[in-house]
Amino acid sequence: MASIETNRPAAGLFAGNVSHVFARAFGAVAEWNDARMTRNALSKLTDRELDDIGLTAGDIDRIAKRAMR
Repeated sequence: MASIETNRPAAGLFAGNVSHVFARAFGAVAEWNDARMTRNALSKLTDRELDDIGLTAGDIDRIAKRAMR
């Protein structure tokens, strides 16, 4: 999970924009990694295990994409 220290002021308008860009980029990478980990974990399950949780192998990409939101 990403965290940003918000109790000190930015050095200026430019520094605030730069930190915002880095925060968004870090958040995007974290979301991508969460989706990747979800996809890998679900891919390791057998068809029977997926059926036990109400999924099929075709659902894995849809579930991983939902993790990116």
